[in-house]
Amino acid sequence: MAGKLKITLVKSPIGAIPAHRKTVEALGLRKLNKSVEMPDNDAVRGMVWHVKHLVKVEEI
Repeated sequence: MAGKLKITLVKSPIGAIPAHRKTVEALGLRKLNKSVEMPDNDAVRGMVWHVKHLVKVEEI
């Protein structure tokens, strides 16, 4: 699992439940269509799994 993940916010978290909104914010995503690079580890993958309907993920 060494490497990084590029995570892009593709859907607004406005209508999402509060826990999902906080997860998106904890990933560092603030605006629609903006991306962040995070380490590829179990913690980040778990966060992404919870908000998979709001984000797009690429392995880099």
